[in-house]
Amino acid sequence: MRSICALAAVGLILTTGCTVGPNYRAPAAVALKVPPSFNATAPSGQPAADLARWWQGFGDPVLTTLVDRALAANLDIDIAGSRLRQSRAMLASARGAQLPSVDFGGSVARSIGRDGGDVSAFQAGLDVAYAADLFGGTRRSVEAARADSDAAVASLHTAQLVSAAEVASTYLDAVLAESRLRIARSNLASQDETLQIVGWRVQAGLVSSLDLEQSRQLRAQTAATLPVFEAQYLAATNRLAVLVGEAPGAVSALVHTSRGIPAAPSAGAAAIPIDVIQRRPDIATAERRLAAETARIGVETAQLYPALRLGGSFGGSGSSIRELANASIGNVIANLTAPIFEGGRIRAAIDAQDAATAIALSTYRQSVLVALEEVENALTAVSSADRRAMMIAAAQDAASNSAIYSRSQYRTGLIDFRTLLDAERSLLLTQDSVAVTQATRATAAIQLYKALGGGWQSAPPPASVTVSTFTMEPK
Repeated sequence: MRSICALAAVGLILTTGCTVGPNYRAPAAVALKVPPSFNATAPSGQPAADLARWWQGFGDPVLTTLVDRALAANLDIDIAGSRLRQSRAMLASARGAQLPSVDFGGSVARSIGRDGGDVSAFQAGLDVAYAADLFGGTRRSVEAARADSDAAVASLHTAQLVSAAEVASTYLDAVLAESRLRIARSNLASQDETLQIVGWRVQAGLVSSLDLEQSRQLRAQTAATLPVFEAQYLAATNRLAVLVGEAPGAVSALVHTSRGIPAAPSAGAAAIPIDVIQRRPDIATAERRLAAETARIGVETAQLYPALRLGGSFGGSGSSIRELANASIGNVIANLTAPIFEGGRIRAAIDAQDAATAIALSTYRQSVLVALEEVENALTAVSSADRRAMMIAAAQDAASNSAIYSRSQYRTGLIDFRTLLDAERSLLLTQDSVAVTQATRATAAIQLYKALGGGWQSAPPPASVTVSTFTMEPK
């Protein structure tokens, strides 16, 4: 038994050996080319938006319900949660490699002695093995596994962010299709009335049949858009059902209660690039993967150095438990191995890992630049949509008044049918453009909130993970 204790003591001492490979340091903001501010900025003088639950800023209870349901039941989020559980299990396995392994075996046999009585025979053995982490290969493995686990946490947050944004964007697709369908039906009713008036004037000999055919053509073109909008609406509602973890059609009744295209909230105060970089989980994923690949250089480098493996055993046999303990013996074995000739295999593995780390670094830098690009584009899109909304609103008023005046003057014969036809066509196009512009403005706001990294902070842990695994490992 003393041998086993000596083995444990030696192993404890050897765990304080050196650690080969580079020590990871996250690249500085200057090296990542993060600017101090964005070129395109949000309007000044506005309060900062609540990024954690930005969808509530739209003031649409249907949208809020759908996003909350998606964060609780979306299957992409559930998959990301299961991957997090898997990474945590792999981290636990890597940590277990730092400890000795202990195996126990024993047996009891009974036989009949010469005197006819029962005779018992006991055997027991205890084996202990320990691989001393002299050059930190195991510690680097744990470091890499910890970084992988953190990357899985960030990937889960990314899935939550993406799901919230996708639900909101798809919901806007649904309400836009419904709004365009309503506009087309309203214009179709007006065109039916115009077609009837033209028919009376043709019968009275006041106009030619050309006016009637042109009126029929406009009505048919408007009617032809109805199936398109209906299909777009159904596709969007089916997609929403899948995003909330339900079968297609499950949320159609809920979406039908919508009050139309929601007004987009203000963009809020201007964002700071470094804050965006620190907030976005996809960038955190790339950074943690870079840390993991850096640690694996040490894992491969440790293969160049000697490895010390310690083993010990304790065993004995006897006719009773006390006799078994008294008759036990133990031993300790140390095995030292070192690579002499590997045909360049280890060096090649190190070179390959260096390349993998370089790829991870470039991926990290690329993710930062793409994030900055997305924010710049989203800020520009919001500003552009705001300006277009103001202009198209004025155009709608003019088109509506023009259509009213044209119908009245056509009845009295003051204008020809082509003028009325142009006015009705312009009204339909303008009303449709107003709906599209409203949806575009709301979509731009969603893309901005997504680009700023909002939406995952208030998401609940998925059912596939526990609350304790929902955060990153302490460094």
